[in-house]
Amino acid sequence: MRHHVSLLTDYGWTDEFVGVVKSVIADIAPHVRITDLTHGVPPFDVRAGSLALARAVQYVPAGVIMAVVDPGVGSSRRAIAVEVQGGEGIFLGPDNGLLAPAVAMAGGADRAFELSNTELHFSAPGTTFAGRDIFAPVAAFLCNGGSLEEVGQEIDTASVMPGLVPLPSTDSHETYGEGMKCEVTWVDTYGNCQLNVGPDDISSLGPVVRVVIDDDVRSASVVSHFAEITDGAVGAVVDSYGMITLAVDRGSAAHLLKLEAGDAVALYGGNSDPVATPINLRTEK
Repeated sequence: MRHHVSLLTDYGWTDEFVGVVKSVIADIAPHVRITDLTHGVPPFDVRAGSLALARAVQYVPAGVIMAVVDPGVGSSRRAIAVEVQGGEGIFLGPDNGLLAPAVAMAGGADRAFELSNTELHFSAPGTTFAGRDIFAPVAAFLCNGGSLEEVGQEIDTASVMPGLVPLPSTDSHETYGEGMKCEVTWVDTYGNCQLNVGPDDISSLGPVVRVVIDDDVRSASVVSHFAEITDGAVGAVVDSYGMITLAVDRGSAAHLLKLEAGDAVALYGGNSDPVATPINLRTEK
């Protein structure tokens, strides 16, 4: 039997959705321990959910990982189970790209199944709560020792929808020289802005980089923790996931730089000394 279910959704905490899903699992499989990875994924934001799941998966215990960010719920999109690491982990979720980055982080898919065995599902008057009616009872079934082969028809792992993970690209600027075009993949609760580059990607740019956001140009030292950032300046911190994150010591880089997830940022070789004030200030939109 499996003993752990990890949950990630965009359900939030205002409504009863999370509690109902956990109640279904606990009622069918009372031995199971449930971990809430997050229920604060922005509504309908499959990409944000997929990136959060990919960041978390390396720390998740063996068992079932149930992820639901599902704007196509009730439609023809498939509900799927993906097995990884020889059965140590099983992902449950919609086939909309949500699972793919985390599956890749876990070593890739061994097998995949469509959750087509309706005998394992709850009957419901509507089709818009697959977390309660499909994924939760299937998760509990698997935790009670149920076979993956019983959840439905096996499908080709190559048919599972890939994730939409942004990739950086090299760039050459007539003023700033060689650099990288990046994207903000995540803004955390502190306003730190994680980019889709790691320290090795920008090592050739030097210990100080130019951060270019539209007409806003700043210098940022590449540092290992927030306290290294000069007061009032922006730093490029190597964060806890090994990625470059724009940050302000005890402040919000997102607020200061007017950044959101998905925004473009360019990094170029910088001056030897970071500055606390921008060279140019972007105008308000």
